[in-house]
Amino acid sequence: MNGGMLTGEVVALRARRESDIPVLDAELHDDAATYSRGDSRPWRPIPPGSAASSYRITDPAADPAHFSVVELASEELAGDALLWGVDTHNRVGHVGISLRPSFRGRGLGTDTVRVLCRYGFEIRGLHRLQVETLADNEAMLRAAAGAGFTREGVLRQSAWVNGAFADEVLLGQLVSEWEY
Repeated sequence: MNGGMLTGEVVALRARRESDIPVLDAELHDDAATYSRGDSRPWRPIPPGSAASSYRITDPAADPAHFSVVELASEELAGDALLWGVDTHNRVGHVGISLRPSFRGRGLGTDTVRVLCRYGFEIRGLHRLQVETLADNEAMLRAAAGAGFTREGVLRQSAWVNGAFADEVLLGQLVSEWEY
C-alpha cells in the first residue's frame, strides 16, 4: 500500500474523492444503456450533485467497498471498482469494475481486477472471489481471466438488460489459486 492507495502495475485504487463523483455520474451512470449492462439494479436518472449518486460513499465501513481507479501514468481518474456482497461467514466476495469510456481497451481492467483480488484476499482475508458478467462482456471476461479467474458456468437468461433477458457468466478464484 502506498499513501492510502493499493497500487498495481498500471492502476491504483484509492478512496473516493468528492471531485470523482460528478465525473463518474456523467460518464458511467448517465449512459443508461451501458449502466444497465453492468448493474443488476434498474437505471434511474439522478440530478447532478444528488445525494442519491451510487458513487457517493455514505458509510466507508459498509458493504460494498468502493474504490476510485486511477491510471498511474496519467494520474487521472479511470473508473470505479468495488468488492461487494461480502459474506464473512463463508469468506466470499464479488468483484466489479467499470472504466470510463476513454480508459477502456487500454489494459487497465486486468490490473484493476488483480488489485481488487489483493484487497479481497490479503486485506479482507477472503477465501473466494467471484465475478458475474454478461456473456457478451468480452472486456470483463478477458480482465477476469487475465487476473486468474476460472469460468465456472453460465446463468441462463438471468439478467434483464435493455429490454431482453441475457446470459451471465460466473467466474471464480480461490485464494489458493491467486498469484500477484
